[in-house]
Amino acid sequence: MDLPRSFSFPPVTLHQIAGFLLRHFPARETARHKSRDYAIAAITFVCVAISGLFEIQASLEMQWVLGFCAWFFLLGLLWGENRLTQTQVAIAVIFATAGEHFASLYMGGYTYRFENVPAYVPPGHGMVYLTAVALARSGFFVRHARHIAGFVILVWGAWALWGISGYPERGDWVGALLFSIFMIWLLVGRSPMVYLAAFFITTWLELIGTAVGAWTWASIDPLLGWPQGNPPSGVGAWYCLVDAVAIGSASPLLRFFGTVFGRLNSGGVIRSFKDHEP
Repeated sequence: MDLPRSFSFPPVTLHQIAGFLLRHFPARETARHKSRDYAIAAITFVCVAISGLFEIQASLEMQWVLGFCAWFFLLGLLWGENRLTQTQVAIAVIFATAGEHFASLYMGGYTYRFENVPAYVPPGHGMVYLTAVALARSGFFVRHARHIAGFVILVWGAWALWGISGYPERGDWVGALLFSIFMIWLLVGRSPMVYLAAFFITTWLELIGTAVGAWTWASIDPLLGWPQGNPPSGVGAWYCLVDAVAIGSASPLLRFFGTVFGRLNSGGVIRSFKDHEP
């Protein structure tokens, strides 16, 4: 049998490459403007700014007040969301809070003013995640998804390059690494719109928080030993990790509990419990 002497791959066009990289981006035709999405984002952005003003000279008691207010706003914003989104927010709060204790209190990657995890941080993570989801599904973001992606890559990439250029007094190699990780999330992840939206709210949050001294990032990352900015340019990648965990875990968790409660109900456990209620 004669074998072909040469084999040529079919030509790949830039359009095909772009289509593959942007395969998880939504179609413009699906854009739907809902005032709820913009209201969630506006409330969170304003709350972050106001909290920053109070945090400048806040006491521990004021942090608890801010925490109570943050929980109040978070629960209010979740009212009307579907069960999947509510579960994602709950997972984001739990995972991010655990990460705060590890990265701040244990590793010392950044330090809050009172060397604690302030009471407003857990609900704050919930509001940040919900805002990213709301912006990601908003009509404006869906309609202009590719332009927003280009803007984020350009701005974030320039910030990361500045950090390793040698011009700033404080280098930021950690930020450049995190930006590279973000690019992988953006091109490979199944929820690129959430990651893009997270850039805006997390950048706003980090710039305000570090400016007022609510927390300070260590000049040398304790894990890698690399210099990092205050905040690192690619800090949003950490929030993208929280988003990915919340998105990936919510559906399996709901299915698990649905199966458990379904078996309990089919076995008569729940009905038997109700029969014995006073």
